[in-house]
Amino acid sequence: MIRRSRRVRRTRKGIEVSLPHEERELLAELSSQLRELLLADEDPNLARLYPVAYDDPRADEEYRSMVRGSLIEGRLAALDTLDATVHEKVLTEEQLGCWMGAVNDLRLVLGTRLDVSEDDVEIDPNAPDAPARAVYHYLGWLLEEIVAVMAQGLPEPTAE
Repeated sequence: MIRRSRRVRRTRKGIEVSLPHEERELLAELSSQLRELLLADEDPNLARLYPVAYDDPRADEEYRSMVRGSLIEGRLAALDTLDATVHEKVLTEEQLGCWMGAVNDLRLVLGTRLDVSEDDVEIDPNAPDAPARAVYHYLGWLLEEIVAVMAQGLPEPTAE
């Protein structure tokens, strides 16, 4: 097993993010693309961001009309934070939480576009969508790094 050093880690200064410039530029570009999708009319690639809440179509549509605006606002705020801090070396816990939400949304939208499933673990380097699948796997890895650091900040469970 190859052991890599973590690129997102908690330190005394805050949460250090050690990503190369190219990866930071990729995140900025993906953020811009997701922002455009969120501000556009209904896009089928956003389906995983807004799963069906009710079996009854009328109830589901009513629910969507009530919450969609605030969900979009929250997603745009997370993208704003990602955009503002994408080149920062040290983040606060709150900023990293926004990164977590934004990276998760990016991964969900890309996964929808690629129609990925649990069985899609290997990338065929000759496939036309290989670069997009590599980005999808990268986002999954980055999300895992972020979640691990966020979990370190949780209080220890108390014995009852």
